[in-house]
Amino acid sequence: MLGALAKTKKGEMKILAGTSKGLFEIVNGSANLVLNAKGVREIVRLERDIFAGTSQGLFVSSDLGVHWSGPDMADYTVWQVRRAIDGTLYAGTYPAELFKSTDAGENWEKLDSFARVVEEQGWCIPVEPTMASQARAIVTDADNPDVLWVGVEVGGIMYSDDAGASWRFNTPGGNPDLHMMFPHPSKRGVLFASTGYGRLDGIAAMVEGNAGVFRSEDFGESWDYMWKGVTPRYSRPMCIDPRHPFSLTVASAPTAFSSFKDQGGAQAMLFRSDDEGHSWTSLCDKSHSPSVANFHGLTVNPDEIGGVLVGTDTGELWSVSKEATWTLLAEGMPAVLSIFASGDAQN
Repeated sequence: MLGALAKTKKGEMKILAGTSKGLFEIVNGSANLVLNAKGVREIVRLERDIFAGTSQGLFVSSDLGVHWSGPDMADYTVWQVRRAIDGTLYAGTYPAELFKSTDAGENWEKLDSFARVVEEQGWCIPVEPTMASQARAIVTDADNPDVLWVGVEVGGIMYSDDAGASWRFNTPGGNPDLHMMFPHPSKRGVLFASTGYGRLDGIAAMVEGNAGVFRSEDFGESWDYMWKGVTPRYSRPMCIDPRHPFSLTVASAPTAFSSFKDQGGAQAMLFRSDDEGHSWTSLCDKSHSPSVANFHGLTVNPDEIGGVLVGTDTGELWSVSKEATWTLLAEGMPAVLSIFASGDAQN
């Protein structure tokens, strides 16, 4: 039975689910297609516009997803879009490029300085055949519009303090397989990164320390491994609640390719930390310990501190409370890759 969903009236929650085959609005348990685009990996509201990053470029809506324009960057998969405090927008893509807009997304320019580093370092994803690397995570600084970080899979974390004119990079714990990055909402300079087993020369041994969550408290200069004793280790989806105690929620699975189609299922788990990664609590109930379905989409629930919304590779969307109560919100969609939920936490 489907749980109750917030409607889209003023003051109530609006939910969009990005999937492998389109962007859906979730209303009263129904999933309604609002954008026909493949591989919707990003849905984010920046000021009044909602941006949808897809395998077919970047789409924009100025009316909460009713109508869409685009695509920009049509030859790229757009992984993430973020806004600096001066209004500058940055978009990370596959293949690994960084685009910049100073006019609210009307026009985009490619940052050649970023592409040069990727090319000089020979970054790639070590599969057969080899794939280009991808810029899939962006963090902008809360105080300085010229400071930003970009996580490259597989490559490392790029850092610029001059709005992308120049770059330097490092790898948390020597791990170049960057997936997601988030800043702490109230502690400037504290960053979190989720990582996997990918290395430029292949796949790392599946042992503790080679994949998981890292934390930096010095603007990314150094990193501490925060995933000790947690399994499975391969971490990808991540979100952080902007409200105290700033819960950090992370989904993990045994490998990059874990799927509901595997024998025994994906064996995925969902964990939350309320102390910046020093300790972790499972958010999985009996039916999801571990989960047959893998988790790809993940975002904060704006209606509940510590709660999240999670999407699966079986096309389901769940609300998970801080007490690990799971409520099915929608089903029957393609694999859910990203989630947008409006409300007090994200407006």
